[in-house]
Amino acid sequence: MKVAAIQHDIVWADATATRALVTPMIAQAAEAGARLIVLSEMFATGFTMRPDRLAEDEGGPNEQFLLARAAEHEAVVIASIAQRGADGRFRNNAVVAWPDGTVERYAKIHPFSYAGEHERYAAGDKPLTVDVFGLRTSVFVCYDLRFADEFWPLAPHTDLYVVPANWPTPREAHWSALLRARAIENQAYVVGVNRVGPAGDTPHTGASAILDPMGRALAEGGDQPSVLLAEVSADTVRDVRARFPFIADRR
Repeated sequence: MKVAAIQHDIVWADATATRALVTPMIAQAAEAGARLIVLSEMFATGFTMRPDRLAEDEGGPNEQFLLARAAEHEAVVIASIAQRGADGRFRNNAVVAWPDGTVERYAKIHPFSYAGEHERYAAGDKPLTVDVFGLRTSVFVCYDLRFADEFWPLAPHTDLYVVPANWPTPREAHWSALLRARAIENQAYVVGVNRVGPAGDTPHTGASAILDPMGRALAEGGDQPSVLLAEVSADTVRDVRARFPFIADRR
């Protein structure tokens, strides 16, 4: 199966403009044959600490946009959105949009306390693994990447991890190293999708990547908007784990 990582800029706090920006990039990925298309964290607004102004209700316009693109291109589209739940609490939700109009959501388990995210967004309490056209796919968001213990229990039932992010340039080396580590230690594909462009005074220089179960880069982004594409296969995951049965030794 072909997967796509959409490394895009975000027009700060302007969801309409950002949706227009990413629409042709999603189409480009779909035309290249991608069945799974991943965008960044809070893809439409930027990583906002003002959910009272910029979050939408679950089922809102940004979610509907993802569903429309999924239906249009017969692909699964994943991106994070700042959303308000039925309980009135804000969450940083990774939305999985299916072509048939179905939605599944993963609430970020580890809000980024360094930026005060934990004061504004409720933490999620459970992981999400979905079957995407035969590929067992587990979803995390940005800061979750630092917590290997969240990834480990899912490994036996995961072929690919998806990580939408807004990871800033000063810690780019951490981003790249952690993506590779999660791929190697879990013997699974990792699709890490980071934004490019400034968020106020904070620069983001991409470095998105699609890594194979040995930690090798199948596609890497630079510091400009781009569409990364790679072929992934559950058979490859099974083969790597059969040749190197390391996960069975985890304690």
